[in-house]
Amino acid sequence: MKKRKLRDLDVSEVGMGCMAFSHGYGKIPPEKYSIEAIQNAYQHGCTFFDTAEVYSPNLAGIGHNERIVGKALKDVRENVVLATKLFLDRSEIGRGWSVYSAVRKHLEGSMERLQTDMVDLYYLHRMGGISVEEVAEAMGQLIKDGLIRGWGLSQVDVDVIDRAHRVTPLTAIQNIYSMVERDSESRVIPYCLENNIGMVPFSPIASGLLSGKITTETKFESRDDVRNWVPQLSKANIAGNQPIIDLLKEYADKKNATSAQISLVWMLHKYPNVVPIPGSKNKERIVENLDASKVELTDAEFTSLESVLNKCKVYGHRGFSR
Repeated sequence: MKKRKLRDLDVSEVGMGCMAFSHGYGKIPPEKYSIEAIQNAYQHGCTFFDTAEVYSPNLAGIGHNERIVGKALKDVRENVVLATKLFLDRSEIGRGWSVYSAVRKHLEGSMERLQTDMVDLYYLHRMGGISVEEVAEAMGQLIKDGLIRGWGLSQVDVDVIDRAHRVTPLTAIQNIYSMVERDSESRVIPYCLENNIGMVPFSPIASGLLSGKITTETKFESRDDVRNWVPQLSKANIAGNQPIIDLLKEYADKKNATSAQISLVWMLHKYPNVVPIPGSKNKERIVENLDASKVELTDAEFTSLESVLNKCKVYGHRGFSR
């Protein structure tokens, strides 16, 4: 698979979001299946794997997903880039605990579960009431300690990014970004391009909407399935977004590709610092997503696709707040 850079990290052009093996898409698969799916992704050329300490069934408990990722990749650790995330609450600071010591405690737990002595990319998962400058300073010390290679923020706009980057240069920003969630195009991605910061879109296929496989008749699982509240996936919004789905199918047919692959190659063609991390708990779908790296859009095809897309109204919006 082709490679890209997230600042100083060399990664596959398409990465893998591993959350679905633990949370967010209904019943989780058996651990053996999940491990095989991650290992199969690696064998297919993926070298960038994303997880978080909080990814566990129903978000109850800590570390379920990290343990799976650690087991799956322990034998090829030196060949992959591992990214994980922490959530830091103001209540953790005080009574002898500095921001640095609190962040390091979270990191040490993640490293143990991931079976590694260093994390390549460590994100603050969401802003939790602690100044981003303090977090940036702690991350800078962890880089000096040799415990992380780079750091990032998730679901943030330029004001926060800039304040953090001035303290310790950021490696990547992980924001929601897709054909139907384009907030990052206005300020975040341009800032990242200018400052050599990678952009790692999560939900780049809009929780499956852009695959064309979800219809107004699709029923999602009742427990632990984020698709029940994803704005674009209400029945009314699925119907409203049909012109975008039809556009993707048109280009997929032209390129002998899938709609999901076109949605990914669109952002790969558009920005050189973008590395999407589509997530799935299905082995075949994971390989399909990775194979978007093999699909090429000519400049003329991209311009035509972008022109029509820009005229399509998007129904449903999530943005940085969720």
